[in-house]
Amino acid sequence: EEFADLFVRSLADEDLDHLLGLRIRRISAYDLVLPTEIPYKGLVLSRLSEYWFEDTVNIIPNHLICLGDNHSKLSHLENAQALDVFPEGTLKRGMIVKRAERIDIECVVRGYITGSAWGEYQKSQTVFGMEMPAGMREGDVFKEPLFTPTTKAETGHDLPMSKEDVRDMVGPDMANDLETISKEVYVHAHDKSSSKGIIIADTKMEFGIIDSKLTIIDELITPDSSRFWDKSLYSPGKSQPNFDKQYVRDWLTEFGWNREPPAPELPKDVVDKTISRYIEAYKKLTGKDWTLD
Repeated sequence: EEFADLFVRSLADEDLDHLLGLRIRRISAYDLVLPTEIPYKGLVLSRLSEYWFEDTVNIIPNHLICLGDNHSKLSHLENAQALDVFPEGTLKRGMIVKRAERIDIECVVRGYITGSAWGEYQKSQTVFGMEMPAGMREGDVFKEPLFTPTTKAETGHDLPMSKEDVRDMVGPDMANDLETISKEVYVHAHDKSSSKGIIIADTKMEFGIIDSKLTIIDELITPDSSRFWDKSLYSPGKSQPNFDKQYVRDWLTEFGWNREPPAPELPKDVVDKTISRYIEAYKKLTGKDWTLD
């Protein structure tokens, strides 16, 4: 799991309200972390999450204080010097965040039929048990975005949750808030990204409670948590050209991996093409050049 599993530690024992989250350079697929490092991956995810956290703050508060290499913003904290033990290169791929009480639900929003949704539809004309129109093609847009939550498994695979499951876990009011806000964030990000040449086909979000308020945590609208399609090449009826980790999934399928550990090493050309897609997505969405400064 990309955030909590990797390397998350408090800045100091006396300051348990703030965490330093460091994103590893490895990539996950089919609920397993692959052994091969992807250079700059953590940096891209942190910078892109920062962009979306700032862009959606009027919709939902988030846990971000600042990126790890901008920790001078924390000088007001008595024990902020605890960050000095980390190399600057390590801090670059991290985020300083507020500690949250995590809600153990993956809040998935799907705008287009692809991935596991497409696989289910081909078998039963349903998506997460919901009846869908006949004749849909892979990559078709849904009439309206679907909320398809899953469990957040500590080990093994995340499992689909019904709306009743979510209500039973968090109560009806929170269940409604999670669905409503997840869809609102998705629609906002989808429309903004579309104007920049990227279709966000689906995404997953995580939430927690900070100061008694529902708060979005972890990462937000990244190539690891979302499917980013090239709008200029979008054509339903096939797998779409993308800027996300679908390239890795496709290679793993062609390689013949059975999706059980141990996961195979990725060849260099797959690593290079993956990070180039991530960086291209960052540049398109933020309008910024990619620098390592």
